[in-house]
Amino acid sequence: MKTILITGCSSGFGLEIAKYFLERDWNVVATMRAPRENVLPRSEHLRVLALDVTDPQSIRQAVEAAGPIDALVNNAGFGAASPFEATPMATARELFETNCFGAMAVTQAVLPQLRERKSGVVVNVTSSVTLKPIPLIAAYTASKAAVTAFTESMALELEQFGVRARLVIPGRAPETRFGENARAHMQGIDHEAYADLVKSFLARLGEPGPITNAQDVAEAVWRAVNDPSSPGRIVAGADAVALADISPVHREVVPVSGS
Repeated sequence: MKTILITGCSSGFGLEIAKYFLERDWNVVATMRAPRENVLPRSEHLRVLALDVTDPQSIRQAVEAAGPIDALVNNAGFGAASPFEATPMATARELFETNCFGAMAVTQAVLPQLRERKSGVVVNVTSSVTLKPIPLIAAYTASKAAVTAFTESMALELEQFGVRARLVIPGRAPETRFGENARAHMQGIDHEAYADLVKSFLARLGEPGPITNAQDVAEAVWRAVNDPSSPGRIVAGADAVALADISPVHREVVPVSGS
């Protein structure tokens, strides 16, 4: 039975990915900063471990406790919205520490065992904001674009060892707590010079339209892990698919649930 380690499993995409793999007879190591056993169904194939992706000691302890794994999913992250002019550099650094450097650090901790066994997969969850420029999230977008860049370069390095690296690119998911967490990091959103832009942006967010469901992301991760022929970038969610269709770079699309 194969084992997967997933970061950021307390809610949202990470939680759904963990459930999806558990239901398909994988051993799941679900990690979160503050472990909560009750968010996932009880199973002899589940372990919930503490992991703060910004803390080297926490990463080391979690990877050691997990033991041999076949797949790593770097999903932990958060968002923040504000005009870039008003974005505190402390917030920008925090975004990179969690969304980018955290994924890098966990990947580095896991790669030696995958390389030595000459098998395994690293899946990094990014965001459809990297497909088309969107205002008020410049620092967040930059942190996710950096993940894309390092993943694709690293993938070329790992090919010789039979290890794959893939990107899953979700869209906006109102059903998750991501938006709530992003609003908690809003600073400078009331800057008078950007008032009209903020107003129109928030109004567009409230309009009906395609979205991403957590299961879309779980299905995309499943494919990235289990299909050796899967593309380097897998788009997940109807809105992400729409953005990919207008992007100048070809990206294979994973159909949304029920389509």
